[in-house]
Amino acid sequence: MPQPPSPARIPISAYPDRLLRAMMRLLSVYFVPVGVLLVSVLAYASWNNHYVASGDVALPVRVLAESGGPLDPASALRELAGVPAVERYDTHLAETPVWFAVRPRDLPGGPQVIEFPSRHAIDISCWDAASLASLGSASHEAANGVLSAAKAGFALRPLTASSEVLCRARFTGPARLSAVQWPAAEMTRSIQQFHRKSGLLDGGMIVLSLFILITALINRQLLYLEFAAWLILNLRVGAISAGWDIQWLGQALPPGWLVPSKAVTTALYAISTLTLYMTLFGADLAKTRFAHPLRVTQWLALTLLPFSIWLPFGYYLPVMWVIVASGLTLMTAGLINLMLRDRARVAMWFAASFGVTFLSSLAEVVAAALGMRELLNLANGVTAALASSLLAALAIAEQMRIETRERIAAQAELEHAYEAMPVGLFTLDQYGGFLSANPALLRMLACDALAPGRTRWQQFFSDATWSRMREQVQSQLSVELEIDPREGERRFLVRATLAHGRVEGVLEDITEKTRATEQLRFMANNDPLTKVFNRRGIEKMFETVAAGAAPGRPLTLAYLDLDRFKLINDLFGHAAGDEVLKQVCERVAMTLAGGQQIGRVGGDEFVIVMPDTAISLASLICRSIVDRIGGSPYRVGDKAFHVRGSVGLIEVAPGMAMKDAVSTADRACREAKDGNTEGLVVYKRGSSAFHEREAELNLVARLNGPNATEGMFLEMQPIMSLRAPHESLNFEVLLRMREADGRVSPAGPLIAAAEKSGRMGVIDRWVLSSTLSWIEDHVEKLTNTRFVCMNLSGASLNDERFVQDTLEILARHEHVASRLCMEITESVALHDLNNTRRFIDQVRAFGVKVALDDFGAGYTSFSYLKELPADVLKIDGNFIVNINAHPANVAIVEAIVSLAVNLGMKTIAEWAEDADTVRTLAEIGVDYVQGYAIARSQPPEKMLAASSSASFIKGEDVLQLVRTLGAPANEPALMDITPLRDLH
Repeated sequence: MPQPPSPARIPISAYPDRLLRAMMRLLSVYFVPVGVLLVSVLAYASWNNHYVASGDVALPVRVLAESGGPLDPASALRELAGVPAVERYDTHLAETPVWFAVRPRDLPGGPQVIEFPSRHAIDISCWDAASLASLGSASHEAANGVLSAAKAGFALRPLTASSEVLCRARFTGPARLSAVQWPAAEMTRSIQQFHRKSGLLDGGMIVLSLFILITALINRQLLYLEFAAWLILNLRVGAISAGWDIQWLGQALPPGWLVPSKAVTTALYAISTLTLYMTLFGADLAKTRFAHPLRVTQWLALTLLPFSIWLPFGYYLPVMWVIVASGLTLMTAGLINLMLRDRARVAMWFAASFGVTFLSSLAEVVAAALGMRELLNLANGVTAALASSLLAALAIAEQMRIETRERIAAQAELEHAYEAMPVGLFTLDQYGGFLSANPALLRMLACDALAPGRTRWQQFFSDATWSRMREQVQSQLSVELEIDPREGERRFLVRATLAHGRVEGVLEDITEKTRATEQLRFMANNDPLTKVFNRRGIEKMFETVAAGAAPGRPLTLAYLDLDRFKLINDLFGHAAGDEVLKQVCERVAMTLAGGQQIGRVGGDEFVIVMPDTAISLASLICRSIVDRIGGSPYRVGDKAFHVRGSVGLIEVAPGMAMKDAVSTADRACREAKDGNTEGLVVYKRGSSAFHEREAELNLVARLNGPNATEGMFLEMQPIMSLRAPHESLNFEVLLRMREADGRVSPAGPLIAAAEKSGRMGVIDRWVLSSTLSWIEDHVEKLTNTRFVCMNLSGASLNDERFVQDTLEILARHEHVASRLCMEITESVALHDLNNTRRFIDQVRAFGVKVALDDFGAGYTSFSYLKELPADVLKIDGNFIVNINAHPANVAIVEAIVSLAVNLGMKTIAEWAEDADTVRTLAEIGVDYVQGYAIARSQPPEKMLAASSSASFIKGEDVLQLVRTLGAPANEPALMDITPLRDLH
């Protein structure tokens, strides 16, 4: 069992140094502060105060306010004769001059001095009451005679006689007039004590303010800067209260500054106090009921500054007292709320500070208003300034302690995060040397430790990586690069920035992420089974090759389809089929070379893109592919499978889209499957098949454009009644296409392109709307027209939107809709019997007739006829052409006619080419006939000029037959197709 490590041993030589440091710390940290505290307590308790003055005697005064007008000394003395003497007189903010008389006492102790201590006195002049001789005058700016400025007021000295003194003085603010007699020596000591206290207050507060200011500048803390300014203003407020505001840093203030400075100082003090308060507690009080009142108080506090400048001091003071008292009350209430809610010590100290200030201000207001000067002995401005400053300093200290604790905690958390961060953090100098790195970076670099300044970035990564990162951070300030280490197969992502001349960054191991991304990218572009390109991948490859191909460079594309591959999946399972597909791809890949690529686009369908490969070489490659695929069996387990493939190869034209190229190659591949081409069909760029496909693609593009129906027009092919040839003018509308050069092209290619592109509904809508509009425009000339046939595409029938559009078109042409007969191909009707029946029911509601087209061609099942409410059976033309040469066709047609008769339907035979065919159809009992024997398709205007479908017959033999059909000897003609049977 391993033993625990022994504690580290301390060398014997280290003990004296540790003892010395401990003793010095004990003396400095404990003994010195405790000793200073004890000596200070002893001094205040038992030692004599050097600056204590005694012997002062309060003198009664007789006071007269100069209210009626200026008085001279004699008049004032006469009026004062009847005024009783008082110990003190309050002006109550009055600024009128005051006359007063005072009689000094005859006291022992040498020369005497009379002090007038009012700090609100502006100037004073005195006379000897007996002789009215002037004793002098004094102001805070100058003095003469026996009067001089003393402390915050004035003094009359030396005085040896006990005669009465008459004086005149002016005051401002809440002044109190009094007189105190001092022995001259004690007065000197009192003045020394006054200035000592003033100096102590100034010095202490200024030093504290400077300390806070320096702290604010060093720490860049706005709070400390605000507190330093508040301390200076608090000093001035205390000086105003004590009468020390006549000087600043030992320099006397100009007399003209004394009164304005008091008003401005108190206004700034109120604003500074509220600002400091909101800085500390504004965020906490923002969500309380105090938020709005405090905002109002801030605006009121701002108004104090202009009031202090514009209002006389006597008017300004009441305004200031009201605003300050209400503000202090609100601020104190907010602090109490915070203390009750959070018990924050910062709030407690500030509450105590504001409480002292509030009591002091309240005492001054009450004393000034009620004359209760005794309150000032309990709470005056000096003690309030000192106490509130001390308490506020304690609050700031507590705030500093909290911030320091939070900063230390945040720093510790950051250090922990730095150490525990799963990504690598580093700092490099300008030469690539490591200055710092966290443990994650060391693990990534497989390094035990880094030597700051000596271990370099280039030891783990290439010089080119460092050069590129340094250049980019210097030009762009930040960089993000994927890099590889010198050793190993890992991959890293580095994010770096330039800060203070150093490169700081993050290194992240993205090896697995890169592999996953590459795997996702491979899966996005490749088939998961065969690993060759999928449809998306081969399309991207084709687009890249086509976009980058130089003019004249060949590009070929092949479409490969495995023949009857589905049998392998059906008979032996998909596992066997999947294995065969993989082997097929391997054989094809062995045949391809260079940039030629194969992609799987279907279950057993592939596309091969061959850039820079001429059609002749591509033909040889595709022939080799066909031979290699089918040349030898595919072995899966104990089974062997023979697979053959068909390939359609095309030469891609410049600018040809991928989907068009694949569609053309697919067509060639189907031709290779159907024909005797040994599995390969090649469409060269100039071949007719290529042009046909190109024309088809152009038609598709045209149908997808805004002018899809431009150039379309209708022709009509007559349908003649074999019962009454001259009594009806029925016909089928046929679509034709006129090209831009005026040439008429067949509609077959257009219809085929529309069906493949899903745009057949556009054509059918146009044909339906145009047919009904034409019938509506010429309804008066079509009196013999019983029905007009229109062929409906199966794609349109299964398009729900087309069905809705059809019903809307029929509704617009409701009064001629009964002339329309819609032909539905039999195979389409059988595809979705319920959907077909629903459509037939909807159009028959408008009177439209319905015919089953190509009846008998491949899918005929008599049982479904009873489910469809059709009106007409249109017999497939393959039974009609050369019907006399094939007795079986005669029997089939005869059976169809018999069936139609029994079901109450009419019959139409198409593709009737000669008179013998028409005669046979008439003998069988067919109701109507259509074909070249009657007429080819005609322009619409010719239909308007004819009286019946027989009017278009040109052949003499057919005309002779028609005369026979219409002879009176024949059986009377049946009623025409209106009305037909109703199976509802």
